[in-house]
Amino acid sequence: MSGTRAAIRYAKAFLDLAISAGNEPDVYKDMALISSTINSNEELSSFIQNPTISVSVKQSALTEVFANTTALTKSLFRLLFENKRFEILADIVSQYVLISDENNGFQIVTVTTAIAMDAALEAKVSAKIKEFSDKKITIVNTIDPAIIGGFILRIGDKEYNASVANRLQVLKRELSN
Repeated sequence: MSGTRAAIRYAKAFLDLAISAGNEPDVYKDMALISSTINSNEELSSFIQNPTISVSVKQSALTEVFANTTALTKSLFRLLFENKRFEILADIVSQYVLISDENNGFQIVTVTTAIAMDAALEAKVSAKIKEFSDKKITIVNTIDPAIIGGFILRIGDKEYNASVANRLQVLKRELSN
C-alpha cells in the first residue's frame, strides 16, 4: 500500500475517532501543530523518516516533543509505533487537516506564481475562485520562478494552468506538429 493511500486511511479513521469522541477541535489543533512543526523543522522530519532509528525511540521522542497534545493524538503515536508506520506521520497529519477542513466547508486553494502575490492579485484570485466553489477558501501561494509568469491554480484535484511556461509548451507542441 502506498504511503499516501495509507496516510489518507489513517487520517479518515482518526478523524472519525476524534469526532465520535467529541474531541475534533482539539485534535485538529494538534494535527495543525504537528504538521507545521514537521514541515518547518528539517531535523525532525529527517528523524521521523530515518529507517535506522527504532520506532520506540521515535515514539518516545514525539511523545516528548508533542507533550501538550491530547491523549487521542498520543494514541496515534502508539498506533504508528505498533504498526511501524512513523514514516507517514507527516502525510497523515496533512491529510487529517485537509479532510477536516473539507468536512467543515473549507477548501485549500494553491496558487503557484513566479513571484509572490500582492493583496490586489490575491483579491482577484479569491473573487475568481468564488465563481467555482461555494466553500470558504484559504489561498496558499507557492512561488516557482520556472513558470515564468501567469499562475497555476489547484482546487482539490483540479488544476488550471495559465502559466507562461505552459503556454510556451503548448506552442512548442503545435509548432512541432
